[in-house]
Amino acid sequence: MNTDKILEQIIQIGVEYGPKLIGAIAVLIIGGWIIKVLVRAIGKMMDKSNLDASLKPFLKSIIGMLLKVMLYITALGMLGVEMTSFIAILGAAGLAVGLALSGTLQNFAGGVMILVFKPFKVGDLIDAQSYLGVVKEIQIFNTILTTPDNKTIIIPNGGLSTSSLTNYSKEEKRRVDWTVGIAYGDDVDKARAVIKRLADEDSRILKDPEIFIAVSELADSSVNLAVRAWINAPDYWGVFFDFNEKVYKTFAQEGLNIPFPQMDVHVHKNDL
Repeated sequence: MNTDKILEQIIQIGVEYGPKLIGAIAVLIIGGWIIKVLVRAIGKMMDKSNLDASLKPFLKSIIGMLLKVMLYITALGMLGVEMTSFIAILGAAGLAVGLALSGTLQNFAGGVMILVFKPFKVGDLIDAQSYLGVVKEIQIFNTILTTPDNKTIIIPNGGLSTSSLTNYSKEEKRRVDWTVGIAYGDDVDKARAVIKRLADEDSRILKDPEIFIAVSELADSSVNLAVRAWINAPDYWGVFFDFNEKVYKTFAQEGLNIPFPQMDVHVHKNDL
């Protein structure tokens, strides 16, 4: 008799939950296939966009994970699981984890902000958080820089996304500024002509906008000329250093003096 009752209960459970179980399994199988198709399609859209290549896998994994969570919740609901209580427990657990990992979640959110607004990309030269370097890799929690002297700097994305930064690679053109001093009594027009000639001889210096040369300061020991030229961003440091050297050598050949601070010391001898 007990066996018959047990068998009857099993059949009853099977009749009641069997279709739901089959439906939930079907939803999981079909839904999983649809998610793969969607993630693949989103990946192709990302490939056609200007999104940084290092961030595409992260986006795809996040989207896939969210879709799978929604799929599992739907399947559990079909089985008759009370989703209100389940979601409440899940929310409480998420809140506890969020409080424990607030800093990590802030960095995660910062990575998403960098991903969406793209203030910089891999290969850009940036100055942020008191560090200057080339962006080597953008991770979801950190951004890795390589400094000019080949040191690796790891900056959390949380602070990086909310603070000011300078991106030296964002624009195609940059302006190079020099201050060239000549001695009092030297010919200013000649100095200006020499500087203009040196700029015209350097093909890296753009002709439009034209180089700017003007007297900027009558200093204690020199007449200072402000020199401003526009170049393509990758040529910045090469032009900067080469032009300094050319000015130094050419001024000496042209009889123009580059002054330096001097101090006159007068010694007085007192006869006792």
